[in-house]
Amino acid sequence: MSVIVTSQLTKVFPGDIRAVDGVDFEVAEGEIFGFLGPNGAGKTTTIKMMNTLIKPTSGTAVVTGFDVIKNPAEVRKNIGYVAQDVGVDEYATGRENLTLYGHFYRLDGRTIKRRVKEIFELVDLAGYEDKRVSTYSGGMRKRLDIAMGLIHQPKLIFLDEPTVGLDPQTRVHIWDYIHNLAKVMGVTIFLTTHYMEEADRLADRIAIIDLGKIIAMGTPDELKQAIGGDVVTLTPCESGDEACQEFLRQAQSALSGKPFVLGMQPTDDELAVYVNKGESAIPNIMRLLANEGIEVESLSVSRPSLDDVFLKYTGRTIRAQEGTATTYVQMQRKRDRR
Repeated sequence: MSVIVTSQLTKVFPGDIRAVDGVDFEVAEGEIFGFLGPNGAGKTTTIKMMNTLIKPTSGTAVVTGFDVIKNPAEVRKNIGYVAQDVGVDEYATGRENLTLYGHFYRLDGRTIKRRVKEIFELVDLAGYEDKRVSTYSGGMRKRLDIAMGLIHQPKLIFLDEPTVGLDPQTRVHIWDYIHNLAKVMGVTIFLTTHYMEEADRLADRIAIIDLGKIIAMGTPDELKQAIGGDVVTLTPCESGDEACQEFLRQAQSALSGKPFVLGMQPTDDELAVYVNKGESAIPNIMRLLANEGIEVESLSVSRPSLDDVFLKYTGRTIRAQEGTATTYVQMQRKRDRR
């Protein structure tokens, strides 16, 4: 059974800015569906259309069996939403935050009390119910934020960049809670992220979005296997070198059409060469480049990753985008200014 079905879902903002451009996908009940892309790719806009915060310009989206335009109230009853910015009240206690959300969903007092106890245990915050949220760590606040989206036992929860700004150890803990929600509690999860490892580790299926369009979709293994073989990454010049692009063109020309080369993709200062067997291909690559007088600054070989998938379809990596992620402290300051 599909919990989400979209058809040509599109959002155009003033100035003819096509934030989302005709996306089609389905999300099955109980799966973790990863929406992977760089900042500005259209991930958050897609989520906001599906959870009825903004209306599509065209196309359709059916969420938990209800059309987002025709039955927005029914959609909201069946979903939870955890935005990028942490939405907890730090001057209230954890219990008070969850209780308030329970009243927003018109739950009765007995149900709220039961759900608060269950959820605090689920997100490993038992014992902190009556402590002010300002005393929580960043990871604890994010877990509480996720907990607030679960108070009404939704069929589907949207997690928009749930680990942005968290340290690596806390991020891994959040991954454990998200995995537990889907595999133990049976909650369907729609997860947006620009972290490759996060998508690879959590998602049953992934849709890669860039510039508002879905450019690839499948399981993590399917996407990586589509590249085939190994990836030999060549750096024939120093980053920022004026002659770098010429070196890259020469290297690409020297390797083009060779039987062991499955494909190539240049970036600003590197050349990704897709081959069947990296170890045996490297001597051939070095010999061909040496014959053209091309010296290599560095060389590495690896199995295909999701970053290689993104590179193949877009001609650039997503790693550079990750450095622009908002830190937790920046998010808090942003909220304080508001």
